[in-house]
Amino acid sequence: MQWVGVPRLAAAVSNAGGLGILTALTQPSPAALRTAIKETRAMTSKPFGVNITLLPSINPPDYAGYARAAVDEGVTVFETAGHSPGELIKFFKANGCIVIHKCTQIKHAKSAAKLGVDVLSIDGFECAGHPGEEDIGGLVLLARAAKELNIPYIASGGIADARGIAASLALGAAGVNMGTRFMCTVESPLHQNIKEKIVASTEQDTVHIFRTMRNTARVFKNKVSMEVVAIERRPGGAKFEDIRELVSGQRGRLVYENGDPDYGIWSAGICMGLIDDIPTCEDLLRTLERGTEEIIGNLNSVVVTNSKL
Repeated sequence: MQWVGVPRLAAAVSNAGGLGILTALTQPSPAALRTAIKETRAMTSKPFGVNITLLPSINPPDYAGYARAAVDEGVTVFETAGHSPGELIKFFKANGCIVIHKCTQIKHAKSAAKLGVDVLSIDGFECAGHPGEEDIGGLVLLARAAKELNIPYIASGGIADARGIAASLALGAAGVNMGTRFMCTVESPLHQNIKEKIVASTEQDTVHIFRTMRNTARVFKNKVSMEVVAIERRPGGAKFEDIRELVSGQRGRLVYENGDPDYGIWSAGICMGLIDDIPTCEDLLRTLERGTEEIIGNLNSVVVTNSKL
């Protein structure tokens, strides 16, 4: 959700009854994150969180600075993801914060639990962004989580409607995390053309890049991403330098601003196949709540009872 998790959207989600999340790395500096937190708080009195994703990088961002800035501004819920989150988790727990950590494998979830996280986000292979390298779908991953984990977990990846929420609850999740679905809302900062592109797309309109580099990312299938895939498939493979300009984050950011879906790389999950409208966050959450309650209620009809017993 980089470039998407901004104050307007986070506040709208929280005001509607969800937990809005600001993405720290959308902001250019810890000072800018402080400003974004203040802007969000001016738009909602409800809780919201901050995501800090640890990315492989030659020149990593000031993760500790972002963490301190958010804690200093009174944020108490954090979502972490990526490699070696131990120091961040330790810092957040020392300051009385709730930590949700994203995992794509059960063994990683167990490690995070040992580090003291409060909730795990179990991300199936269907998700946008980085789904891991094991290609395990949410159906199996969540069922494994129910058997293996001893702390609460939420379901992530491939969820965009009430059926997905009901299924996740049946699989033992305490809730769900949605990214692509909220990209396609009125309050989302994306250009209207991109929102309409999501509505027009199907579950077949994503592709994996960085596969040969063991840093797989699911993105929208367009001219740029397919060029990246073609370069990676060349005999002998590809180095990051070969695709650096194509996958530039700033180029991807401009997709959301100029509305050209072919201008750069942008994240999208296969749940695009389930998205057919652009509602407000309020309308979306009300629809999801009503739909989930109805589905769960109707499941009573599949329970066989024997009145003679």
